Amino acid sequence: MSFLIDRRQGSKQKSLVNRQRFMRRYRKQIHKAVAENLRARSITNTETGEKISIPARDIREPIFHHGRGGRVTRVFPGNEKFVSGDRFPRPEAGGGGSGPGSSDSGEGMDEFVFQISQQEFLDALFEDMELPNLTKRQLSGVDEFKRVKAGYSREGTPANISIIRSMRAATARRIALGASKRRELRELEAQLAELPESEEARPERSKLEERIDLLREQLARIPFLDDFDIQYHRHTREPVPRSKAVMFCLMDVSGSMDQATKDLAKRFFILLYLFLSRNYEKTEVVFIRHHTSAKEVDEEEFFYSRETGGTVVSSALELMNKIIRARYPVSEWNIYGAQASDGDNWPEDAQRCVSSINNLLPLAQYYAYIEITDQGDKPLWETYLPVQQHHPEMFAMQHIKGPEDIYPVFHELFRKQVS
Repeated sequence: MSFLIDRRQGSKQKSLVNRQRFMRRYRKQIHKAVAENLRARSITNTETGEKISIPARDIREPIFHHGRGGRVTRVFPGNEKFVSGDRFPRPEAGGGGSGPGSSDSGEGMDEFVFQISQQEFLDALFEDMELPNLTKRQLSGVDEFKRVKAGYSREGTPANISIIRSMRAATARRIALGASKRRELRELEAQLAELPESEEARPERSKLEERIDLLREQLARIPFLDDFDIQYHRHTREPVPRSKAVMFCLMDVSGSMDQATKDLAKRFFILLYLFLSRNYEKTEVVFIRHHTSAKEVDEEEFFYSRETGGTVVSSALELMNKIIRARYPVSEWNIYGAQASDGDNWPEDAQRCVSSINNLLPLAQYYAYIEITDQGDKPLWETYLPVQQHHPEMFAMQHIKGPEDIYPVFHELFRKQVS
């Protein structure tokens, strides 16, 4: 029987197998810490990993010890301070201290802190998730190449022989090697034709005929096709640009959207950006904020600028449609939309909103709407409900009430479909 011992080492020259075993063992704690640390990140900040803290009580190892009862004989080393029969006071709980490593029960609560890489962070965050409708998706880490012609070569495989090029080279070689002989042959044949067929001219005719036969023999020995003539198509592998994704973030910034609601939306958008970046090499983000009118802005203004007034959702959807047609061709980009709102919208805008979203769905891979409210279904939810029923594979809706709902809702939107 043979045994294989995996001695691979990580970036810090430590056992990679032990780290993978540790990540599997504390998977639950790592997932919880990753979800909590999302809030401090910017949407496009995916270049680093994360520092994870695990309470010391969660990393205790099981031990074997003697049970109570029975007779146990022990031998202890001697000391200079105590003798048999002396009594001494019990130490105070927690070692007598009151620092962060002590507690009322006498058990230390120091946390174990370690760093996970960017890849480990994303693996923990998006386990058991997938993107729907991936007709144009290019998996991250998989390079795609196409074979393109790059001239000709004198070496190659028979399948790549260029017949036309090879025959052209052979013809040129035969012409070059036999040009002088053919010219001489034509001259000798002309001289032979001019000589009379008399007895006096027979010696000269014989001499010319011998020379003509020699030239014809030399020309016949020139090969029709030589190894030197054969040419092969030369191919090279040219990388094909990977498919790209653009993520449209739409959010209501009217007076009813307070900063706490925007923070919840930000955490959802961060999750979506991280998820798309994991599946596409290039991911762009477009921020569209709206109240009664829509505007494309940067991330800072998107999350932290306040506006007053009512809400007209169709203005944001129409602006998204206009930006797609102007900058993001559907044949080249995978388009995703994510909309966050408290559910308010003017009743007069409902029909226009439905028309706008129906025009968008054929262009997008997926569109997700989250309603951040704890008051039940709002007007915008009722407006979108028929759209979701007609396009369940492309349009999804979920409610979010608090921070604890964000990750479960995101997981529900992008959970793997069981085949």
